[in-house]
Amino acid sequence: MISFYRDIVALLESGQSFVLATVISESGSAPRSAGAKMAVKTDGSILGTVGGGKLEAAAIERAKEVFNTRRPVIHPFNLTARDAAGTDMICGGVGEILLDYIDAGDADNLAVFRAVAEEMAARTRAHLVMVVDNRPDGVKPRQLCLIRPDGTMAGKFTGDELLLNKLKAGAARISIHGDAYQGMRFFVEPVLTGGKLYIFGGGHVGREIAVMADRVGFMTVVLDDRAEFANPERFPNSEVHVLETFDKLPHLGIDNESYIVIVTRGHLNDGAVLEYALKTDAYYIGMIGSRTKRDLLYKSLEKKGFAREALEAVHAPIGLKIGAETPAEIAVSVVAELIQERAKKDRAD
Repeated sequence: MISFYRDIVALLESGQSFVLATVISESGSAPRSAGAKMAVKTDGSILGTVGGGKLEAAAIERAKEVFNTRRPVIHPFNLTARDAAGTDMICGGVGEILLDYIDAGDADNLAVFRAVAEEMAARTRAHLVMVVDNRPDGVKPRQLCLIRPDGTMAGKFTGDELLLNKLKAGAARISIHGDAYQGMRFFVEPVLTGGKLYIFGGGHVGREIAVMADRVGFMTVVLDDRAEFANPERFPNSEVHVLETFDKLPHLGIDNESYIVIVTRGHLNDGAVLEYALKTDAYYIGMIGSRTKRDLLYKSLEKKGFAREALEAVHAPIGLKIGAETPAEIAVSVVAELIQERAKKDRAD
């Protein structure tokens, strides 16, 4: 994601305005906050992606309107399962895309996105804030700023002082969904560059891993087939998705900036997820369990055509060897290994 922000900084520095499209959602049947972003340039070409397919084509088409009006638009979408299959969206359902005109002539825009790239490079927990005010008497139709961990800002916010103070004091606890406040909608997004961590399994170990991984800069996504385990109450700082089954996982847009941790409740589920994971471009794949379980599973996957070299690249048993036994101790072991592997990747990049 840091490369995306550096690219749009380069656009602004060269005097090119664009429309920034960001996937958001308020429906439980659609992704909570995929966080996918795409910059649409004046010629219709794009940087980044919001998932491809009909969804992306519709966003590009709607961006033409935003170029003309220079006002933000919240574009609703309704994907069928067939529509979703060709995108990075987890499932069909109802959601929204926020399209915002980013004017290269506004120095605040360049200041904000430069600050985003800087904070990502420094791995600090800053928050990108956008306020949409479409009221006839609104102060500004759109405002954009970055709030750093120390409360300082890049960009400006003109409006209710109470809201600004709330953002500065607890941005991490405000939803990206687009909360309403006195007729305005505001979106708060954590700025992280620690990688995206997909945790398959929302049990006790998965929960501890999510908490610790979030603390060290990973953006966490938790997936389970049990709603009582995969819910925002258990994972307040994660994207959470309830799956129909582990046997038929959807396309998640996993790339080489992604990390996969497999900690489901059973061998069969772990095997299904590992088979899925090996078909992705994930930088890191780790699976919990004994060496005996691992070896039996590897033999099964080799019979299905998976190369031994690919299987040997999986971190299994997962985690550094520290004698961990409890869920919290296992999480320390796993997250320590994630940090170690992330550092190797940073050096290689």
